[in-house]
Formats: sequence, C-alpha cells, structure tokens
Amino acid sequence: MAVPGLLSLRWFPVGFLIPITVLLPLERGLSLSEVGVVFAAQGILVLALALPTGGLSDSWGRRPVLLLSSVVGIAALGLLVVADSFGEFLVVCSLQGVYRALDSGPLEAWYIDATLTADPSANLERRLSAGSAALSAAIALGVLASGGLVALDPFPSIDALTLPVLVAVGLSVVSAVAIAVLMTEHRAGHERLGFRASARRVPQTVKDGVGLVRSNRILLAIIAVELFWGFGMVSFEGLMPVRLAEVVDSSDRAAALMGPAASAAWLAFSAGAALITTVSRRVGVAPTAALTRVLQGLAVVFMGLSAGPIGLVTAYLACYAIHGASNSLHMALLHHEVTTDNRSTIISLNSMVGQPAGAIGIVVLTALADATSVTTALVVGGVVLAIAAPLYLPAWRRERVRRLGPMPLGPLP
Repeated sequence: MAVPGLLSLRWFPVGFLIPITVLLPLERGLSLSEVGVVFAAQGILVLALALPTGGLSDSWGRRPVLLLSSVVGIAALGLLVVADSFGEFLVVCSLQGVYRALDSGPLEAWYIDATLTADPSANLERRLSAGSAALSAAIALGVLASGGLVALDPFPSIDALTLPVLVAVGLSVVSAVAIAVLMTEHRAGHERLGFRASARRVPQTVKDGVGLVRSNRILLAIIAVELFWGFGMVSFEGLMPVRLAEVVDSSDRAAALMGPAASAAWLAFSAGAALITTVSRRVGVAPTAALTRVLQGLAVVFMGLSAGPIGLVTAYLACYAIHGASNSLHMALLHHEVTTDNRSTIISLNSMVGQPAGAIGIVVLTALADATSVTTALVVGGVVLAIAAPLYLPAWRRERVRRLGPMPLGPLP
C-alpha cells in the first residue's frame, strides 16, 4: 500500500472523534475545568514518555512501535465508550497519552524514511504537503461522517455522541491490521533487534538526539516554536465546539454543525498544505513559516471576536488552512536537520515540547473561559500563537545564505 494510503487509514478514525472529544465528557457530567484537567493528564504522560518511545522507534523499528501504539489506542477508545465519571475519563486520557507518545514519532519518521528510500533527492516540503493532504482528507471524511451520525442519530438505543466512538474503535482495528499486513520497513545499516536489545539502546539513542538539539541552535529554535503552538492550539481545537455551542445556544446543534465545519476545516488544512509550497519556493521556507504563525494567531483572535456562526466558521476555516500550511513548513525545517538514526527521537522531542504546553494551555484557557469568557480565552490563545514567529529567524538567516542552493538533508554544520 502507498505511504499516503496508510497515513489516511491511520488518521481516518481520528476524524470521528474530533466533533465529540470535548462535548462527550461535558454531556456525561464533567465541567469544562474537569475536562481540562483530564486532557492535561494526556500531555503530562506524553512529556514523560515521548523521548523513550521515540528512542525505542529509532532502535527497535517504526513498525513494531506503531503496532504497540495501536493496541493502546484501541484500549483507550474502548473505555471511552463507557466512561461516565471524572476518574474513568482520567484513565481514558492517560491511555491516550501513552498512545500518542508511542505514535507521534514512528509514523512520520517512517513516512520520511520511506520517501527518502524511494527518492533520496526528494523535495521534503512537497512530500510532506502530499502526506498532509492525504491524512487531512481522511480526517475530513471522518469528521463529516461523525457529524452526520450525530445529526441523524440512526440508532436510538445508542447515545448520539457515543456512536462515533464505536465507529472509531472498529476503524482503529482495521488500521492496526493494515499496518501488520502491509507495512514494510527497510532502513539501510540498521540490524533488526528484539525488544529487549532495542530497549537497552534507548538511553544512548535519546542522549544522541538531545545532544543534537543542544548543539544545533536552528533545531533548538524550531522545536521551541512548539511551546507556543502547543499552548495556542487548544484555542481552535478544544474551544471551537464550546464557542459554537455558545453562539448557537445548543450543544446538540453545535455537535451536528461541528461535523461539516470540522470536515471543511480539514479540507482547508489539505489545501493550505498543498498550496503553501508555491509561496515557500519564492519567499523561502523559514520566512513563510514565520508569516503563517502570525496569520494563524490573527485567525484565532477573529474566532473569539466573531458575533455569529458564519463569521466564527469562516475564521475557523482560515485558521485550519494556515495550520496545514504552517505544519508542513515546520516539519520540513525539522527534517532537514536530522537523519534516519535520530529522526523519530527528534519528532518525539518536538511532540514532547508541544504536548505539555498543550496541557498547560487547556488548563489555563479553559479556566480562563470559565472565569471570564470563551472569547477572552480565544484571543489569548491567538496572541500566544503569533508571538512564536521570531523563533524561525535562525533558520531564516541560514536559508538566506543558502538561497541559491538546495537545503541539505541531515544536520547542518
């Protein structure tokens, strides 16, 4: 199966969860602040496990770690079907934290490794855009189907917000089977080790990855962007359904509307990822990445200030189009600084920085929304997103020097 195909299948179940992730625990009795706390547990676990799991992927292999993450993810979704208390949702989010830690590095590392194996001179910006387009289209389809299930409520005996979770469980099983049967992994110069031998190599692999970041100020600045991005993403990912419910004055109507809105948003993400390479080829990858940080922050501010559903959804779509563009550029800059030996570790480190920042963001912004208003929380989130832009300056300066030649693969001196 083609790489984009496995990426799409991997992310399809995620689309079914997006419209109901926040609304389901709220419907089952949790307060918005409690939702923030249980989701913060996910970020904390990612913080603790991201580097060890990334190192495990680099030493043991992308495929076995992806299969292990599939098992944990399916268990988390199975419990989500029946969770109805703060403690049970805490366990769900804890399992999802383990799942995301296992899954964050190997999937993208495998994609880049497979791309470079097929074509060592591949344009990473274009290939990452193609992968983003494929997975975001899959998410869009899942979100649209999820919203349709909630709106139509075809099985009265099953809660409307629970049905998408059941579908996601089934699709996750299919994805795991596809990885087991169809995924191949060939990394030149890497011997196949068992789990124990691979686990013994993890500390050195992690040490090498961290040493690379400490010695490379460009890579350090790129990863630091995730501090602001992780915090600010809470505003448009977590607070959008709440803001929409506030505008239309109904949680059920908001859940139904979030289906097509989020589906359109992921299509906008796909379009942004596909089109941004036209701009970056002329302006440069790093300056375009910096510009997208500012523009996304402005879009989130407009989400908070919009008085009606049309303005809110329009700003939401713009935010996701910029999100797709920004993500492709950010990861391209990251991958240009690493090799296959530490790719998964560095991706996990990037995720490790973003996840706890997101955990802090969800606690701070949901508490701020409870204490003041959702509008205030969105404006604050937008400002935080925008102020990350200067962190692309080191890459920008290096890119200006190398503008007449291709950016090399692997660490820069």
